[in-house]
Amino acid sequence: MKVVAALGGNAIVRYREGGTAEEQLGHIDAAVAPLAALVAAGHQVLVTHGNGPQVGDILLQNECAKDAVPRMPLDVCGAESQGMIGYMVQQCMANRLSAAGLDLPIATVLTRTLVERSDPAFARPSKAIGPYYTAPEARALGASERWTMREEGGRGWRRVVPSPAPREVLEVRAIRSLFESGAVVIAGGGGGVPVVREGDGRLAGVEAVVDKDLAAERIAAGIGADLLLILTDVRGAYRRFGTAEEELIPVMDAAEAKRLLAAGEFAEGSMAPKVEAAVRFVRGGGQSAVIAHLDDAEKAVRGRAGTRITA
Repeated sequence: MKVVAALGGNAIVRYREGGTAEEQLGHIDAAVAPLAALVAAGHQVLVTHGNGPQVGDILLQNECAKDAVPRMPLDVCGAESQGMIGYMVQQCMANRLSAAGLDLPIATVLTRTLVERSDPAFARPSKAIGPYYTAPEARALGASERWTMREEGGRGWRRVVPSPAPREVLEVRAIRSLFESGAVVIAGGGGGVPVVREGDGRLAGVEAVVDKDLAAERIAAGIGADLLLILTDVRGAYRRFGTAEEELIPVMDAAEAKRLLAAGEFAEGSMAPKVEAAVRFVRGGGQSAVIAHLDDAEKAVRGRAGTRITA
């Protein structure tokens, strides 16, 4: 089976941890273990991943060193995170496959995602990034950097950026070639670096964040994957999540998923884009998509865990 496995960024850095290289390597190794087992079982696997905590740290480093070195724009920070996380995933995957007696090529592809300058998201920045600021700091940054700032639940002010829809993954042909050659590919990190095509045809990076699950769907469709496996920190999609009556949904078709999305059953910014990505994938010709806990990856592929979405 051709599987695209999407790892959440918070599977790599846990809440209240410092985010040291050793901590991240440990979590990535644990996350990669079931994916390496899928490869050992004969499946082809492509790995995508989130990067929220890592980009947050890079932005904080920018702030701490802004008087010594220039700030890097968000698109460059996203590219930095792809290299860092991709290296760690490659290292852990290589060690796991070697222990299983397998010698397969593993490659990380620095990935750009094309978005539209006309996307309504650019008029409504919504994705909080980077460190927290005091109100005076936020006002100053809003004026000097032209950042959009938003107060976050009494914890301070943060910058918010647009989250436009992914139109095309620009490296998909290279990704497909590597994947079809038998390589384990890491691509689409953090949803890819968002770029727009200017009027003269040139590409330019933009300060935005592409949802990683929606970008994973674009990659899965582009390489002809059979299964989109979205791995997270809950057991699947739930009705009435977070209440005493919450109920795991073991299987639903695309029509039911869209109905529940429209009814607001799934939280924006967390489960909703996962379900939306799954629906797009199966309606585009994919066999099925599964949303499952990271620990249940192998069982989810066999249909024994998570929420399975079908056309």
